[in-house]
Amino acid sequence: MTAARTALRRASALTLALTACLATAPTAAASAPASASGGLDRYHHQRLDWHGCAQGPDDADGRALDAAGARCADARVPLDYTDPAGRSITVAISRLKATDTRHRIGSLLINPGGPGNSGLATGLLVRPAMGETGARYDLIGLDPRFTGRSTPLDCGLSHGPGLPSAGPTRAGFERQRAEAKATADACRATNAALLPHVTTRNTARDIDVVRAALGERRISYLGYSYGTYLGTVYTQLFPGRQDRVVLDSALDPRRYNPRLMRGTEDANERALDGWADWTAARHDTYALGRTRAQVLATVGDVLAASARTPLTLGTGPDTFRLDDSQVPALIFTALGSDTDGAHAALAEQVSLLARAAEGHPTALPPAVAAVLRTGFTPAGSPGASAQTAILCGDAPAPRDPEQYWRDIEADRAAHPLFGPMTENITPCAFWDRPREEPTEVRRDAPALIVAATGDPRTPYTGAAALHTLLPSSRLLTLAGAAQHADYAVYGNACVDTAVNAYLATGRLPARDLTCAK
Repeated sequence: MTAARTALRRASALTLALTACLATAPTAAASAPASASGGLDRYHHQRLDWHGCAQGPDDADGRALDAAGARCADARVPLDYTDPAGRSITVAISRLKATDTRHRIGSLLINPGGPGNSGLATGLLVRPAMGETGARYDLIGLDPRFTGRSTPLDCGLSHGPGLPSAGPTRAGFERQRAEAKATADACRATNAALLPHVTTRNTARDIDVVRAALGERRISYLGYSYGTYLGTVYTQLFPGRQDRVVLDSALDPRRYNPRLMRGTEDANERALDGWADWTAARHDTYALGRTRAQVLATVGDVLAASARTPLTLGTGPDTFRLDDSQVPALIFTALGSDTDGAHAALAEQVSLLARAAEGHPTALPPAVAAVLRTGFTPAGSPGASAQTAILCGDAPAPRDPEQYWRDIEADRAAHPLFGPMTENITPCAFWDRPREEPTEVRRDAPALIVAATGDPRTPYTGAAALHTLLPSSRLLTLAGAAQHADYAVYGNACVDTAVNAYLATGRLPARDLTCAK
């Protein structure tokens, strides 16, 4: 349970980080996927070999899945859907079977977002919040292609997924440009044959293979954050094959591109202010300031110190040095929720940074060390590689580095902390062009869209836009919360009850609903 909750919160926090690699776009005919009758039968009718999930004593997610009675399997899918007779790869799936078999509804596939996050254990988080409804579903976790336990993709990077900042100077931006190009070059050098096929559209096609291999005529779907885009793409590519669809913390699919965090600056400023108020009320615990202004000034002092020289955090093997490209990303990552736990975690991190800025590194709590290890060392390379490849493979990015610099400078005055990060150059500026055009939403699909008004990752306007694109959908609003990922995560009984009612009956609410924080 703890491992699954950590996985989903990490997915929400690191959601939509920007990275990328280069290619030529083939003709539309060459990029059209094969139909089931054109070669997918062997995948649709494959026999799944279900087995235990744990891969060793240190595999917390696997052990938690086994303890809950789940089983795991590797489904085979085509690398290239235009050539299904060619190379195949595997996607790892888990299944927590329905216990109320008499009233079984079907399979519910869950995606925690990212892109590039493992979804194998997410069912363990969702099942308790589902109550009696959970017993009527087979909960299906999935590691999308080239993530987690699926066929791997690793460019050998020195860092994990995240949003590096260009910092306050042109020199910082030039370092980021060089790093972005180096990432693209590394991915191309190590995984050129795979990169053209690392896309959301292909992950949606993989989901349909999994649906068929499970023996389901239709499959239900729960997606968070980027997972809402994946779910929307599935409804467009495979109309009629979805049953009940919940899209939590939704994106506007028309805005989906490698620079997804552009436009979130104001929401993150408000979230930072809310955290500063919370922290000021606990000055005796964190010593960061007794007012919002004092706490924010401390953050400013930390950023200024990291720009002069990298800050040293930790001791011994858990020693990290963070500069002005990394500190903003660490703060941004922790702003995905307004819960006491999330606020406390950020306050603890900033306290450590403030001590480091004064030249006093201290031993790091294990949770903080894990965040830093995943974000800023080669341990995070597989996650960063997959996330970069998905974003860059889905939609083109501007190729002129000067455009990014101009955008940074234009936004710097209004958003000095977040602008140089959300406007920063990414590896996608040096990546091959995607083989397929981004998915356009042209078909209606019934879905329950869930969104918090203060979501700092996927602003509420995105959910409202998706609701307009899917006229048969209903919008469930969580008012007054600065929260990313609501159902089964935030603990709001109103939200959980409304989603469970839809999953249990298949009937959307008669009208849009609002829940109070």
